[in-house]
Amino acid sequence: MIEYITCFCASSNKVDQYYLDSAYELGVILARNNKTVIYGGGRVGLMGRLAQGVLDNHGKIIGVIPKFMQRYELGHNGVTKLIEVQTMHEREEIMISKAECIVALPGGCGTFEELLQAITWKRLKLISTPIIIANLNNYYLPLIHQLEKAIDENFMRKEHSRLWDVANSVPEIYNIIRFYDSHNEQIRLFDVQPNVT
Repeated sequence: MIEYITCFCASSNKVDQYYLDSAYELGVILARNNKTVIYGGGRVGLMGRLAQGVLDNHGKIIGVIPKFMQRYELGHNGVTKLIEVQTMHEREEIMISKAECIVALPGGCGTFEELLQAITWKRLKLISTPIIIANLNNYYLPLIHQLEKAIDENFMRKEHSRLWDVANSVPEIYNIIRFYDSHNEQIRLFDVQPNVT
């Protein structure tokens, strides 16, 4: 069973309310289904709403935040556990390596970087974690098209398209998680050999 789910998402409060509400909804669903959420530790934006959705439903949420962000009081001190690290790279390594499933909610360049790092690590077989791109309101459609273009032009192989799943709503995100739960697996059913050429 998948217990630990890492969520990458934005720290901006200025985004459309739909995205904030969706983050909260995901927190609610994960908490009610006894999933422990790992996230970037923030108290604002989608991060804050995700955390609040978990906490309002008596769930567990672990934040991972660099100390320099704590100096700006960006950390959420009400979470189950808040881990302070020295660097962004250390934060990312913990969030990816501890995950049994990864969900990328809408976000900015930091979220893009985290998502692509996770896909890269899975491509290199450093992890076998399911990765779900939350394409809410078609937010990630340009990125999905770019990944498909990389495959079409042979920068990636066709089977690499199975390194990630795409969900277009919060219920669909959880349906994909349930699929992996019900199949008692944490990896996609394929074998991709490293391309060293």
